[in-house]
Amino acid sequence: MARTKEFDPDVALQAALELFWRRGYEATSVADLVEHLGIGRASIYATFGGKHELYLKSMDRYAETTTNLLVSTLSAPGPALPGVRETVRRLAAECGDERRLKGCLVTNTAAELAPHDTAAAHKVQLSWEQLETLLHASLTRARAQGELPEGRDPLALARLLLVLMQGARIVGKASDDPIRVRDALEQALALLD
Repeated sequence: MARTKEFDPDVALQAALELFWRRGYEATSVADLVEHLGIGRASIYATFGGKHELYLKSMDRYAETTTNLLVSTLSAPGPALPGVRETVRRLAAECGDERRLKGCLVTNTAAELAPHDTAAAHKVQLSWEQLETLLHASLTRARAQGELPEGRDPLALARLLLVLMQGARIVGKASDDPIRVRDALEQALALLD
């Protein structure tokens, strides 16, 4: 007879996400996970398949959470540019508060694991493609609604914002000067006028 789990896998996954996000993959040991999640090593392996699989599942959870917020902001009815500006300015605000030290899990993964971990690199690429697609759709809608000047290329602007936002995460994480990030992102937003 199989034993029932004495922990909530969803709660454990969220706790793992928080630990990985704060410390990174390499700096988080299985022993750290055991202590932080409050469950045994065997339970981690039986439920999640090991540290690497747990990390990838944590990335999926992170992507799900951030994507829901992006979709609701960038797909809101009415004018499209306010949602784009809100998305970029929200990131700038995060670079000025306590969240800046964690950065973005996707950006952190791109820097730490993507160069040598194909599964992690794939998840990073999917996340970036999704953000680019959402921004592109919103900017295309903005141009169709007359909010964005005709000469502006929605795809190129979406790619510019994606690259700047990811770079801003790195600069924001390493710098205690949030004005640097805010000013750069505001210059990018000026291209939408």
